[in-house]
Amino acid sequence: MHKGFSQFSHQLGLIGGPVAFQSDYGEDKNFDNIKGNLGFSIGVIHYMNLALNADCDCFNRYTYFNDHFMIRNEFIYMQSKLDHFGQWVSPEYTSLTADQLRAMHGEMKTLSVGSQLEYYPVPLREFLSGNYVFVPYASLGFQANYYFPRNYSDLGNIETQPEETLPVKYQNGQLNNGSGIVMSAIGNVGIKVKITRDSDLMVDLRYQYYFSDWVDGMRPDPDVYTENQNNDTSVSLSLGYIFYL
Repeated sequence: MHKGFSQFSHQLGLIGGPVAFQSDYGEDKNFDNIKGNLGFSIGVIHYMNLALNADCDCFNRYTYFNDHFMIRNEFIYMQSKLDHFGQWVSPEYTSLTADQLRAMHGEMKTLSVGSQLEYYPVPLREFLSGNYVFVPYASLGFQANYYFPRNYSDLGNIETQPEETLPVKYQNGQLNNGSGIVMSAIGNVGIKVKITRDSDLMVDLRYQYYFSDWVDGMRPDPDVYTENQNNDTSVSLSLGYIFYL
């Protein structure tokens, strides 16, 4: 039977899958860059189901809000290796800058905690009762992200030899391996499939916008290098398993 606090019930789940992290590495919106810098995420998610009262294992009195919204909380770990891809690192380019770009490597890691409000166009009590096999959903929310990047070069130490190892755009304080905390906005769309009375599978597509350009540890001057004007972003596709407490 369901257990929980009065007036609502709880669900827990595991979720994970590939992540495409868009940063100052490579060309923006270049497919080779997106494909080459794929990482992964894995996490734990928690739902407050407002339609179901766990004390009596029965539905709460109907309101549009409790029958179409759930509150989603999550703790997510994400990481991705980063390299430069695109025309500027093609073999035909033999300049010092091209060699420096090819020799640059990075790694981005984040630990994130946040909440979302998840909307279901299909009544939740119909899905929970088994009248629907699957339901779509969409959500919006925010996360606090602790990030810790690492950038290095095959040509030498980037901190003591920046002119030898880094293109000009990454010199003079435009690269920093220090950690930090940044907020992000997240938007999800997905689908849930009921597999038993007390468990669901989910497929979840997420777009995440960080309110900073330092998540990858680099921030070329956006007024000079207009190709690097955007903050860091990520897109992830995850598969999850949800069970009802």
